[in-house]
Amino acid sequence: MAASRRFPPPWKAEKIAGGYVVRDTNGQALAYVYSRATETDAMQAKVLTDDEARRVVTNIARLPAQVRVGAAARAGSDRSRSLPPAGRDP
Repeated sequence: MAASRRFPPPWKAEKIAGGYVVRDTNGQALAYVYSRATETDAMQAKVLTDDEARRVVTNIARLPAQVRVGAAARAGSDRSRSLPPAGRDP
C-alpha cells in the first residue's frame, strides 16, 4: 500500500528564501509557508514570523506519522463506536 501513496513519507521541512517548504520523499512541494525574520516585518507583510512558520511546517511534516499512529489506535479499539452520540444522555 505504501507504494501507491500519492505523497510518500517521510515529509521534510526546508528553509527557503522568504519562508519554508514541506516536501515529500520524491521532492514534490506539498506546502509553502511564508515568513519574515522580525515580528514588525511579518506584521507589515501579513505573514508569520520565522519561528511561527518553522513550527507550522514542522507539524505539517509530522502528519504522515500522526496519521499512522491514529489509524493504529483506531484499528485496535472500537471504543469510538461504543460511545453515545454527543448531546444525549446514555
